[in-house]
Amino acid sequence: MEIRHLRQLAEAVPVAMLVADRRARVVVANSAAEAIFGPALTDRPFVTVVRHPSVNAAVEWVLNSGGGPPPHGDPDLPPSATDIQRLRATLTAQGRDRNCVVTVGPVVIAGANGVSVAIEDNTGIEQAERMRREFVANVSHELRTPLTALMGFIETLRGPARNDAAARDRFLNIMEREAARMNRLVADLLTLSRVESEERRRPAQDVELGTLLRSVAATLTPAARAAGVRLELDVPNHPVTVPGDADQIVQVFHNLIENAIKYGGSGGLVGLQLAHVEHEPMLRGPGWAVTVADRGEGIDPLHLPRLTERFYRVDSHRSRQQGGTGLGLAIVKHIVNRHRGRLKIDSERGQGSRFTVILPERTPRRLAPGS
Repeated sequence: MEIRHLRQLAEAVPVAMLVADRRARVVVANSAAEAIFGPALTDRPFVTVVRHPSVNAAVEWVLNSGGGPPPHGDPDLPPSATDIQRLRATLTAQGRDRNCVVTVGPVVIAGANGVSVAIEDNTGIEQAERMRREFVANVSHELRTPLTALMGFIETLRGPARNDAAARDRFLNIMEREAARMNRLVADLLTLSRVESEERRRPAQDVELGTLLRSVAATLTPAARAAGVRLELDVPNHPVTVPGDADQIVQVFHNLIENAIKYGGSGGLVGLQLAHVEHEPMLRGPGWAVTVADRGEGIDPLHLPRLTERFYRVDSHRSRQQGGTGLGLAIVKHIVNRHRGRLKIDSERGQGSRFTVILPERTPRRLAPGS
């Protein structure tokens, strides 16, 4: 096969592909291979592109094989043809480790022996599987704790505390609290699942932000008063309309304001501000920014990149005492993503925290010519 035909074929392959000639020099590299290993791959020795002994041994065997035994492949992979090698390999390129399945096979280049190397990067799949395992483990842990408490109290009420009215009332109150905690966790899990399933469908209805924010603030004012916190609103009097799902946007700001009251209430003030943004680079246009700010103890910057991860807590004990499930900010992140918006978190220890949601502004529809 001619090299130009090999190039066309390699570009049509959905995985990274390299072709080397009989001298083990790269003659073809598709764009997927360049994305992994960098540009200018052709006319280089193969061993300088893929620096992995097992892969290089397979390439050498395919080029020089006279029917002898192949190098040892991966026992976890299905058996392949005698002239094709498949192996698992962790390839390091451009500062990243990638977990790959590499297929090495013969190819004829202008009448001479050559070798093709297809590289399937499974790093993302393995990361997703690891996240799934961690998620299941976290859910199991979060449910096991209140369930263990409930089972212990039930056993006590059936035994030593059967006729102890004071102990019975105390235990029932604790059991009610633990059951409510499990109910909140299940509700948040269902909400997160629903939001994720809708994330690719952008909301098309109009939402008036000012009215919505005033309503959320009014709902949470009793909780703020009970915590000794004053809510301050800075919202324009004129209508501010954005495309969105009203129920989900309510949930976003309910979560953010409630968190500010719970965890930043020591400052005695939670501010809610709605302001126009002339141009937000990530939105590629104008938008409206809603900032929820508190004057509490703040968050160490070390934790900020992970705050929206499921079940991630800065202070696990305090969060559980406050009734948190560890899913609120993950829900906020997915709802903001669905609205093609942006979530910004700024905080320093002792300086309070600022959570800003920027939603794209409703742009007027362009009329077709002649309409």
